[in-house]
Amino acid sequence: MTLTKHVSAAAAVALAAGVIFTGCSKKEAADKTKLIGIAKIVQHVALDDVERGIIDVINESGIQVRYDQQNANGDVNTAAQIASKYKDERVDLAVGIATPVALALANTLRDIPVVFGTVTDPLGAGLVTTLEHGEGNITGMSDAVPTVQHIAQFAAVAGIKTLGYIYTNNEANSISSLNLVKEGCEKAGLKLVTQAITNSSEVKAAAEAIADRVDGIYLTTDNTVFSALASLVQVFGKAKKPIFSADVTGAQAGGILMASGFNYYKAGRATGELCVQILKGTSPAEIPVRFMTEPSDSDLLLNLDVAKECGITFSEQLVSQANMIFENGELKTR
Repeated sequence: MTLTKHVSAAAAVALAAGVIFTGCSKKEAADKTKLIGIAKIVQHVALDDVERGIIDVINESGIQVRYDQQNANGDVNTAAQIASKYKDERVDLAVGIATPVALALANTLRDIPVVFGTVTDPLGAGLVTTLEHGEGNITGMSDAVPTVQHIAQFAAVAGIKTLGYIYTNNEANSISSLNLVKEGCEKAGLKLVTQAITNSSEVKAAAEAIADRVDGIYLTTDNTVFSALASLVQVFGKAKKPIFSADVTGAQAGGILMASGFNYYKAGRATGELCVQILKGTSPAEIPVRFMTEPSDSDLLLNLDVAKECGITFSEQLVSQANMIFENGELKTR
């Protein structure tokens, strides 16, 4: 009887200790889990691919994380609210996909690491003062594209004389791109017709306003335009006017003559690699701004269906360079 009582008492002590140790283990695990805030300006295929690439790389790193994923739905005020939310939550790292969200995070999170993704002109946006390294708690990845070269290639392939361009006039990324488009048109000897918008609901009307006044339209990585890409493609398809896109992801659905640019999922992975460096202890100020410059980072898509509709013939050399061909309503990758 006495022995049984002693055994029961010992078991109770062991059980209590086990509860204490288990509780500590759970607490330690919770303490090790990092909270990552990932916010994008708007939802469309390219930015979704960026977000997916970021998450895949962080998950592959073995770091214990949980995510707070947010979408500003194209609204800068919502972006500011998201930044305040991340500040209140004390996230361990915040990622801003596209310029307006990145700026909102940078302006609000002064002592929390901020990584920007797909920002065309981080210098012009004021996120950093040099591309050689980060700025305080901020670094990231730029989606700058060779706009001047794109326009020269478009003019040569499609024989256009007047180029159309739609841009978001309240987004720093788009204003920077507009200046490059102007430079490209000047060098290629093209007349430029522009149409400004403020939100995605205006894209179709903007396309209709310029379709009859241009020979073709060039699309940079403007998130507001791409969030309503289908309506623009519909307008220019009806007018049988070619589209050149700097975003290959959106062109994979069809309707765009040619697209040349980097792979957005790979861009997301590149951004995710920066996040992992920071989560492992590297200061953002020590990490240079990342660019997608390797040949393997880029894709070239040619749409033979659209070329036929527009009376355009691609050279055999150009076709041989493309790793994506859209023909007879189907996309083939090679």
